[in-house]
Amino acid sequence: MRLQQTAQLLACAAIATILAANPGICAAQQTSPHVFFRIRLESTTAKPLSGRLLVFLKPGKGDTEVNLQEFHPGQENQQTWVAAQEVRDLAPGSTVEFDADQIAYPDPFSALPPGDYEVQAVLDTEHTYNYSGRTPSDWMSPVATLTQWTPESPETTLTLNGHPSEDPQRQAALAKAMQQVQPGQIERQEMLSPLLTRFSGNATSIRAWVILPPGYAGGTQQRYPTVYFTHGFGAGMDYNLIMGEMIRERMVQGKMPPMIWVMLDESCPEGTHEFADSVNDGPWGTALTTEFIPMLEQTYRMDATRNGRFLNGHSSGGWATLQLQIDYPGIFGGTWSTSPDPSDFHNFTGPDLYAPHANVYHRPDGTAYPIMRIDGKVVATIEQFAKTEAVLGPYGGQMTSFDWVFSPRSPGGAPMPMFDRATGDVNPVVVAYWHDHFDLAHLVEQEWPKDRPLLKDRIHLFVGTADTFYLDGSARLFEARLTRLGADAHFNFIPGRSHFDLYRVEQDRYGLFDQIAAEMYAVARPGVNWTK
Repeated sequence: MRLQQTAQLLACAAIATILAANPGICAAQQTSPHVFFRIRLESTTAKPLSGRLLVFLKPGKGDTEVNLQEFHPGQENQQTWVAAQEVRDLAPGSTVEFDADQIAYPDPFSALPPGDYEVQAVLDTEHTYNYSGRTPSDWMSPVATLTQWTPESPETTLTLNGHPSEDPQRQAALAKAMQQVQPGQIERQEMLSPLLTRFSGNATSIRAWVILPPGYAGGTQQRYPTVYFTHGFGAGMDYNLIMGEMIRERMVQGKMPPMIWVMLDESCPEGTHEFADSVNDGPWGTALTTEFIPMLEQTYRMDATRNGRFLNGHSSGGWATLQLQIDYPGIFGGTWSTSPDPSDFHNFTGPDLYAPHANVYHRPDGTAYPIMRIDGKVVATIEQFAKTEAVLGPYGGQMTSFDWVFSPRSPGGAPMPMFDRATGDVNPVVVAYWHDHFDLAHLVEQEWPKDRPLLKDRIHLFVGTADTFYLDGSARLFEARLTRLGADAHFNFIPGRSHFDLYRVEQDRYGLFDQIAAEMYAVARPGVNWTK
């Protein structure tokens, strides 16, 4: 689902702080008076601003930021409340009255007990909080301390006068990677897609960083196997560049065989399109395989053969690479997918979507389905996750992204939600559509008589037995289905590993890349010793 060292991890960890009792998204139908704040935009702003105005509040004193991105495992008593309101054309120096009871989680702010609190406002100007957390384009207020506050206290004014700061470690890594962006080493490719543009009516491009192996620019005509890499939820081109530079450095060091890596961007305003052909997002898989890859193979010295094209991706990118291998087995010679999103919807991070009267929030006995664990301890439930996401905005979140990729389109043009965000009840009509089009275990079984020669021995999957988002459960069901088919698939359940340390080998955080690349190279160049 999400990757570490990016806002992707922040977006996931954000939800884990919401551990209040009686969770629910709250509309303004309360008996007590609403709680209001006055949100002012500083007068020196160059122009009016629009976006989703968010107010965060938590118990305490003395913090410099009140943020859903603050994540402290094991501190169940740290409760962050959030409320939201859309604003349009907020003029410099003007003030908007903010109703903290209208759209709020875990409850309307009027339900807060008296106490000491800290509060902060953020204007999400690009509606990206659900995907990437706070960004430098957002505006935020200083933290205000509310001492001995009650819901009946006078309104507090919060002034939007600053921007979130960049993560210095990430900025340093990005600056280091940018130094390698030069011909023959790392190059950016972007192609306007006729298929996607025609689908959306807007200019739509496919983007990637192309990572070239050492010696590529040396004047030889040597061709190379190619790996198509897809990132997970919350990442994008910057993350791909950082990862690509790391991969190239490993090739220079002789840890990985010489190959071309194409770091594909699968982010979009709705979340991740996962290079699937979707009635909502568009024909991304077809565009990749019929437009972008042919263009790359005309531009670079790639093998341009099935046994020279491979797939690797993590989390949502892991699902994307499984899907691409299954849907286009004649194009790709194998996928090495890590911690993929659910591949068998009998276990969608816990819930069985096909069960009678299925509910993604609660088991039949009423207990909550967890969605996130750390060191074996549950830190968030699906209900907390989904309802917080709904307050942050009806766009770009993980659950919403699943609907955009997997669901049929409603008569109004939006994707049909797979489950009711208020109750957790599953819509069986939507689940039937998900099953027929995107349940990968079902699709392999359905196409096995035709695709057996192309898929046998081509699926590799790695997941930790302590995966943060319980993705090992679905992987085990998928393995069982493939075993019954005789698919000779390679499943690796790595003991004790989570979603975020899966690639670590001993003290090497990215050591699994070496194994994966070596296995791919053995398919492309049987018997060739590439080591120095």
